[in-house]
Amino acid sequence: MKEWINSELPAIADQLEQKIVGTYHIETDEGLNVAGRNDIYRVLDDILAVLFPGAYSRESVGNKDMNFYINDMLRHICKDLTLHIKDVLTYHCATGNCEVCNCEETANSASMELIKSLPQIRDILMKDIESGLKGDPACQSFHEIILSYPYIEAVATHRVAHKLYQLNVPVIPRIMAERAHSKTGIDIHPGANIGAGFFIDHGTGVVIGETCNIGKNVTMYHGVTLGAFSPYDREGNKFKGKKRHPDIEDNVIIYSGAVILGGETVIGKNSVIGGNAWITRSVPANTLVYSKFETIYKEDSGSER
Repeated sequence: MKEWINSELPAIADQLEQKIVGTYHIETDEGLNVAGRNDIYRVLDDILAVLFPGAYSRESVGNKDMNFYINDMLRHICKDLTLHIKDVLTYHCATGNCEVCNCEETANSASMELIKSLPQIRDILMKDIESGLKGDPACQSFHEIILSYPYIEAVATHRVAHKLYQLNVPVIPRIMAERAHSKTGIDIHPGANIGAGFFIDHGTGVVIGETCNIGKNVTMYHGVTLGAFSPYDREGNKFKGKKRHPDIEDNVIIYSGAVILGGETVIGKNSVIGGNAWITRSVPANTLVYSKFETIYKEDSGSER
């Protein structure tokens, strides 16, 4: 083994170095990397702590200290987030995907716009929490939702990531969204537009695609998919940049296991989609949709009933 390590291992190391440096620099310090991803996680945690002090902060925060705490956190968030946005923009410049000329200026602007949007995001999240309190008889208080319901972390993360997505910040919104996915089991693409009063009961296994538009006061249960037919059209071309996922209008309820597919599919307002329904075309407003399963029992004689 020692002889093999000295004689052949260096050549393998050379091959790996060429493959890594010659393509993407994920594993090195010269581009996006795991350390940078973990730093973005920390920034996200700080943003959640500003939105819900006490629930996501590292320490308790009293009312008398609230203003100082928020000011201090926002300063750190602004500084750290700007640095990471600049890093991803610079990386895109280096890989030939840059659409801007001044990465630092763009990063400053995006970071400031996110910070300015946080009061509005907080207002929308309170409506999301209120929908959960109204929609789940087992829930006793706002605090119970904030501290224990997985959907609120997933939706709060989404509302932050979606703002960055709207500001054309690359990579970072997906990193945030997938952190929430890994923690909660709820997979929401940062491109999805979601109205206020959004409630996901239980949550595990929910998938919401990039081009979804979801109205106000929509309730969704676990295992729901708002997806696309295929990543390719009939000619074999990718659907990139096209509307691929359904729209859900106001006051819709979608029960567990339902699958709704297609960019032209619209679920009309005030409709109810039953569990395990498979939908590939639009549903009018005020409609109840459900799957009816008929079981055929066969006796030993082969007769059916």
